[in-house]
This record gives sequence, C-alpha cells and structure tokens, in this order.
Amino acid sequence: MIKEFALRYVSDLKDAIDNHVLEQLEKVVNLLIKIYEDGNQIFIMGNGGSGVTASHFACDINKGVSFGLEKRFKVICLNDNTPTILAYANDNSYDDIFVEQLRNFLKPNDLVIGISGSGNSENIIKAIEYANSMKTMSVTFTGFDGGKLAKIAMLPLIVPVHDMQKIEDMHLILTHIIMQILIKKLRV
Repeated sequence: MIKEFALRYVSDLKDAIDNHVLEQLEKVVNLLIKIYEDGNQIFIMGNGGSGVTASHFACDINKGVSFGLEKRFKVICLNDNTPTILAYANDNSYDDIFVEQLRNFLKPNDLVIGISGSGNSENIIKAIEYANSMKTMSVTFTGFDGGKLAKIAMLPLIVPVHDMQKIEDMHLILTHIIMQILIKKLRV
C-alpha cells in the first residue's frame, strides 16, 4: 500500500508539471532574466510552508545562481525579517506585513513574487495589488484554481491540483527548476 501511494503521489506531481505549468514557467524564467539584466530587485513572500519556499527560493537565487557571477541578482525575502513582521502584525494587521515592507523598498520595474497555495492570502493580495499600483511586475505561485492572486498577478503560475502538500511540493520543485535553468543560461 505504501509503495502504491508513493508512486501515485509522484505521478500526480508529474502530471501537474507535464500538463499545466511549463508555458508559464518559461515566462517566469524570461522575466527573471530581464529583471537581472536591468539590475532591478526581486521581492519574494509567502506564508507557512509557502513562506519557507519563498525563503528557500531567495537563497537559491542569491547564492546558488549568483555565486561566482560578477553581476548578481538582488533578491529579498519579505518573510525573513521576523521583528518587522511581528511589529506590523502587532501594531497594524497581519494583512499588512508584506505591503508595508514593500512601501520602504519597491521601485518601478522591480519584481514582486507571492507564493500562496490557496491564492487567497490577504497579506500577499495586498502586496501584489500595491506592486501593480507601482507599475512593477508581479508573479504568483498558487494552487487549486489560483484564487484571487491568479486574477490580479501580471504572471500567475497555477498548479491546478486540490492537495496543499502537492501544491507546496510543486512550488519547491518549480523554484529548483528555475534555479538550475538560470544557472545554465547565465554561466555560458
């Protein structure tokens, strides 16, 4: 039973990538390369498991992709500054923890990436709405039907499965694919 379950689980992940996300993945890679070439910043955020993926993705780009390059990516994960998050959550609202940080740093032509399994995390929605109002690019990684984030992001990447763990797995796999593609493209 365990072997069959594991094989079905992995098969579901493969089906999600084969049939649903490859075209959007290419657009995300091309956008990241443009942001890099233009010298703009990237801000990434997520909650819970998606927050860990956001932090991991920022590390993979800042160190994994950029190490050894003269020109480097400029990536900041907004959920890595715990005191700032707690201050905004306590004094304002948890819904403001990302948008208020963006108000300090975001410039036109930067990129904001929000990761939310449901696509309905209010704090990420507010940050993406702000990014759009500032004429920056916005990318979202979501699951299910994409939620509200898929409707407001300039470039939504939806993993259309109805299992949060598989969505989170796919988001991490996709960030690793992106990392390895960027390494190959930038180290020619």
